[in-house]
Amino acid sequence: MIDKPLFVATTILLTLGLIMSYSLSSYAVMKFQYTDFHFFIRQFVAVAIGIAIMVWLSRLDPDRWFKPIGIFLFFTFLFILLIMPLLPESLVHSIGGAKRWINLGITSITPVEFYKVGFIMFISWSLVRTRFTQGKMQLKAEIKLFIPYVMVLFISTILIAVFQKDLGQTVVLSITLIILFLLVGSSFRFFSLLFGIALGGLAILIVSAPHRMKRIHDWFISIDTPANRLETYQISNSLDAINHGGFWGQGIGNGQYKLGFLSEVNTDFVLAGITEELGVVTIIFITLLLFYIIYRIFKISAKIDNPTYYLYCVGTALLITFSFLINSFGIAGITPIKGIAVPFLSYGGSQVIASSLSIGIVLMISKKINYN
Repeated sequence: MIDKPLFVATTILLTLGLIMSYSLSSYAVMKFQYTDFHFFIRQFVAVAIGIAIMVWLSRLDPDRWFKPIGIFLFFTFLFILLIMPLLPESLVHSIGGAKRWINLGITSITPVEFYKVGFIMFISWSLVRTRFTQGKMQLKAEIKLFIPYVMVLFISTILIAVFQKDLGQTVVLSITLIILFLLVGSSFRFFSLLFGIALGGLAILIVSAPHRMKRIHDWFISIDTPANRLETYQISNSLDAINHGGFWGQGIGNGQYKLGFLSEVNTDFVLAGITEELGVVTIIFITLLLFYIIYRIFKISAKIDNPTYYLYCVGTALLITFSFLINSFGIAGITPIKGIAVPFLSYGGSQVIASSLSIGIVLMISKKINYN
């Protein structure tokens, strides 16, 4: 039997995200003269597909389907990421020099969202196949064993952080991979070496990109004095929206900062928009529900015997955790803002479907557990 509480909790978050996609998109509807239900219908289709995928995957046998699904997702979307910089502007729109979305006419997809799922599936399967058979190893042997995975991460970093200018996704993948290395038995020396290289690479990616340096500069200004927040438009309006909502919120549909003051309020800043309309009490509920989802995934990983499934469940839980923390810390001014979606809540079909896909795989795995 599948983990029904995990399915129900995920569906609740998807439904809340659907409702808020209608309320928070009012300014974009007016600005671009869309119909009132333009964003709601698109999100509804994505949510319906996501729930259908969860149900479909939950009925499959993981011993038969986990490996082929993982290999298909990983190599298909790795190839798409590789060719995206070469595709014409008519097919891959460039926004701020970044090509993140493939235009399919009536809709568009964000390949990196699906690549993350395939990445964790493929790495989980491959690490178990190569590392678990080796036992205790010397540092040199460890480096030799793990270097292919580090190279995959390096290629992913170039494709995502450099060509797509999406450092947030790279950070999430990097931290998750390093933790998975620890779980399969890498030594502390190797972990320290890899962590140091990762920090050095992160520093290079930041200082070599003016827009990232500006974000850090704006963040330092925002935490200096309240008066200086006037110079940091997004952070200032995000904090003001949160403050305006208070504990109980202004009521759904009554938010003011979504009316052109806070851009991307239904995507990257969805938590700020929800707080203004539904209050801190709803954010507390969302946080508890999201961490309940993470708890259920970790519980499944703790009870599963198959090491591949164990690594995948842990990796999925970590992806959700880090994505939520990076986004929530950014909109609260605790860390620099990163353009990363809130799983299940942010507007966007690719994010919704890919997140549902990852949960569907977990539900498929959960059937292998005896809960008696």
